[in-house]
Amino acid sequence: MAPIEPNEIYTTAETQELLKVSPSTIKRLLKRGIIKANKVGGQYRILGREILRSVSQRVEKKAAKFYGRIKQKVKQQIKNW
Repeated sequence: MAPIEPNEIYTTAETQELLKVSPSTIKRLLKRGIIKANKVGGQYRILGREILRSVSQRVEKKAAKFYGRIKQKVKQQIKNW
């Protein structure tokens, strides 16, 4: 596999292949702003630096913190039932 070039522009299919995730996961990442992209002619175009940023440790810690908060909210909600 070729390395991700920071200044290269990738399609969602290419990004999906690079990150080894499903199409629905790519959509979710784009919708939540975890990966920033520009829409060109109805299709997303993603800069390589955004892909690299999304897999960095900082983003991973942020995601873990986010999911931890969600987990706590769900636990509290269940407890309140």
